[in-house]
Amino acid sequence: MARQARQWRVGAAGLAVLGLTLTACGGAKVGDSSSEADGSGSSGKCGTFNVAVNPWVGYEANAAVIAYVAENDLGCKVTKKDLKEEIAWQGFGTGEVDAVVENWGHDDLKKKYITDQKTAVDAGPTGNEGLIGWYVPPWLAKAHPDITDWNNLNKYASKFKTSESGGKGQLLDGDPSFVTNDEALVKNLKLDYKVVYAGSETALIQTFRKAEKNKEWVIGYFYEPQWFMSEVPLEKVKLPEYKEGCDADAEKVDCDYPVYKLDKIVSAKFAKSGSPAYDLVKNFNWTNDDQNVVAKYIAVDKMTPEAAAKKWVDANRDKVDAWLK
Repeated sequence: MARQARQWRVGAAGLAVLGLTLTACGGAKVGDSSSEADGSGSSGKCGTFNVAVNPWVGYEANAAVIAYVAENDLGCKVTKKDLKEEIAWQGFGTGEVDAVVENWGHDDLKKKYITDQKTAVDAGPTGNEGLIGWYVPPWLAKAHPDITDWNNLNKYASKFKTSESGGKGQLLDGDPSFVTNDEALVKNLKLDYKVVYAGSETALIQTFRKAEKNKEWVIGYFYEPQWFMSEVPLEKVKLPEYKEGCDADAEKVDCDYPVYKLDKIVSAKFAKSGSPAYDLVKNFNWTNDDQNVVAKYIAVDKMTPEAAAKKWVDANRDKVDAWLK
């Protein structure tokens, strides 16, 4: 996530170093010679299929279903690697990552890894449309309807103050690795707010849930598709209209986020491998509603990703069969 054309919290040089040292939750890291990095076979045989898993549940839903089908229909040996976005892309060149299965924009990464290094290729849309923005809990939008217009946010800044916001209103973001323009937006729109990082998608959800229940003042970064919207229908704040190129300069961004046609990125080696897993990734396509169903199974119903994927696949065999043609 999570997201947008750039990530501004960590510099590219720092990420290059992190790529050599950061261990993922499941033990996978780019540069680990002990991890299986033999690609995904050739001549139609699947072999090992290495899927990156980025840290938000919508992505996890995509990865869970693709992995389940790859294992059960194609006989692949799937290795999931919990890696943040930039770190995952570094794995294309080493063969340690075959596929990123939910990419939010990232024109900078596409230029670096697809255009310049030629270690990755675009594998087409996921079918999901992504939306990033600032949101408030429903009770707040109902009590103060004008709060959903950014022009009125300074009027309410004192209501959003917290111990972490330094006397300003708090704008709550998620994981620092998520793509965000929020610090630039606050500065360029001259808003009396400070961006504070909750640390994760889960923390954002818990904060919004509590705010709605207890009628607390919270404004924060959020996104769709996201199963949580069916539980608490957050209200989006209208920022200045997005126009092509308005976010080209990271320091000067003063517009809303675009609508993202989410896509899949794979390693160039994987795309040429002859693996049936590549065809599966390329053909994988579903809706925001499909993703939200699987994400809810995982996040709310506490099903394992494998069980969640099986439940969805069993109920949607026609869609899966179309991916396998």
